[in-house]
Amino acid sequence: MPGLIRGVARTAVISGTATAVSNRVSRRQAGRWAQQEAAQQAPVQQAPAPAPAAAPGPGGDPVSRKIDQLKELAELREQGVLTDAEFEAQKQAVLSG
Repeated sequence: MPGLIRGVARTAVISGTATAVSNRVSRRQAGRWAQQEAAQQAPVQQAPAPAPAAAPGPGGDPVSRKIDQLKELAELREQGVLTDAEFEAQKQAVLSG
């Protein structure tokens, strides 16, 4: 019986390790793909982004503009274009500016 338990425990450890490694590789690949995608879309997305912040729209108050900018940043983070660290840095820039 102890041999059986030892075998089951070993199998569980190996399975858990394989799962952890697989998840890490998947996250790393997703990060690389997001960086490549962001690099391809960066010229297109960076040009329009500063324009709304520089030119206030008619009837738009600064608070609603900041909320809109934060929503856009959140969407970019959900799409994988921004990392959590980049999102936090951009969020601080919007809130402080």
